[in-house]
Amino acid sequence: MSSMPVRDDRRFQLILIKPSHYDDDGYVIRWWRAMIPSNSLAALYGIALDCAEREVLGPGVAIDITVIDETNTRVDIDALREKLRRQDGFGLVALVGVQSNQYPRALDIARPFRESGFPVAIGGFHVSGCLAMLDGRAVELDACREMGIAMFAGEAEGRLDAVLRDAAAGQLAPLYDFMNDLPSIEGAPPPFLPKQYVSQTLGLSSSFDAGRGCPYQCSFCTIINVQGRKSRFRTADDVEQLVRLNWAQGIHKFFITDDNFARNKEWEPIFDRLIELREKDGIPLGLMIQVDTLCHKIENFVEKAKRAGVTRVFIGLENVNPDNLAAAKKRQNKITEYRKMLLDWKAQGIITLAGYILGFPADTPETIRRDIAIIQDELPLDIIEFFVLTPLPGSEDHQALWRRQEPMDPDLNIYDVEHVCTAHPKMSRAEWEGIYREAWSLYYTPRHMRTLIRRAVATGVPVASLVKVLVAFATTVQLENVHPLQGGLVRLKRPSERRPEMKREHPLVFWPRYAVETVVKHLRLAATIVRLTATALWITNDPATRRYMDRALTPVDDDGDASLDLFTKTTGGKASVTHMKKVAQLTGAGRAA
Repeated sequence: MSSMPVRDDRRFQLILIKPSHYDDDGYVIRWWRAMIPSNSLAALYGIALDCAEREVLGPGVAIDITVIDETNTRVDIDALREKLRRQDGFGLVALVGVQSNQYPRALDIARPFRESGFPVAIGGFHVSGCLAMLDGRAVELDACREMGIAMFAGEAEGRLDAVLRDAAAGQLAPLYDFMNDLPSIEGAPPPFLPKQYVSQTLGLSSSFDAGRGCPYQCSFCTIINVQGRKSRFRTADDVEQLVRLNWAQGIHKFFITDDNFARNKEWEPIFDRLIELREKDGIPLGLMIQVDTLCHKIENFVEKAKRAGVTRVFIGLENVNPDNLAAAKKRQNKITEYRKMLLDWKAQGIITLAGYILGFPADTPETIRRDIAIIQDELPLDIIEFFVLTPLPGSEDHQALWRRQEPMDPDLNIYDVEHVCTAHPKMSRAEWEGIYREAWSLYYTPRHMRTLIRRAVATGVPVASLVKVLVAFATTVQLENVHPLQGGLVRLKRPSERRPEMKREHPLVFWPRYAVETVVKHLRLAATIVRLTATALWITNDPATRRYMDRALTPVDDDGDASLDLFTKTTGGKASVTHMKKVAQLTGAGRAA
């Protein structure tokens, strides 16, 4: 039997999809404008574009790249299948950057493509983390094998060529495992997305990673087991190239996604280059970076961050209880440094955001309420993002529970750090979930937001920018029942995008309710915006605000603030202060000798 003739005018269709996940009602979380750009998509697009330009499928064989971030763009499966049919199936559907909570949705997207016989591959933290930490079959990876989805573990720089060639030849392997051979990213194709895709995010911002990997050993973290503990870096030349590529299309705001930019050994050359681009070339860079709680101890780091264009900094605070931090192996966090570090960022007029994890072993609803009050009163912190301690597949925490066969929720969709997935020694599931939701309303009270605005005026933090962030973090959980990082502007839903195992609602029920919900939510959102804006104008125009001072803004005293509640009432706080003083005495004695 002769094979069908192959057209020689086909164009390879590479469809890159970053899946979203389902909300509690079973609907895909998608927005008209999403909050955060996808770095996975930017990285894969840059690598794929390089493959197309090098004609890795052969001379004259074109590669058309389609990019879909489902958090802001509908995945029209029928239209995409038709695009593949027109090219006789010559192409690949690649589900990229798939996290554990996105894995069920990724499989639902993949299923109709596989039923039509089109090749599908999946990569990201879930596949890579499971293969790195478990037995290679755990946590639903067999679903990929059963559906014929190729799994990709590791990073795509230098490896995508082979996958594309295999797909073009109809010979995709079941598994591409590069976890033990992580590539250098120096000189690699830069992360990049055309403006038409970037414009689907709030603030027209893109993202890039200046480095990957982390030397620390936090037990709840997946990054150290997926990207490795050995850090790898882009050069200042690499960063300049991607900045200029984006600036050529009018994009100048970036989220640098390094888990800890302060530990990037190239931080200073990169900052120096960004400073040059801002101050000499006039590119109005606006950056957000992620750092640890000891970054202020690096000479010139905070000052150069300001000059390089950093306007927001995310700090992995995680908790204010030293015993909890030790239990999570986050010993690098010293609560005795928290105020010094935050005041240094405040001195530069930079908005500070911090991750705060709820559900460490010593936590109870009462201690969490106490700690939030202490943070409000004593730490000069602007924004807190609350997370539920979650045993993410790929983390040491998950591996330990899996080995002990401890119960964990089987629904991967809720492994999104805002749902409870396992038991706690001191809280019931209802108590844990309840205090997570309560934490947002405890921190973002009208009174405390007024205090945050006063502190902003007194320290030179841009008030308008702070108000925008406050609006998002004060309302998203309340109005949309999703974490602010999963938020956006105008929630988009369709009856057809409900989880397959949940009953599809009748359009005459769904659409009227959706319309009413949308109007009510945006009226409430508008009221919050008006109220906070009016408050900010009133506070800003009050001359006394320039001289505002409270306990949080007070400089650290000679004894390291040892009398503050941060050290006297937190779990392990007193021991931490005692240790700090002992170290100071020993190092002082050493210098004297």
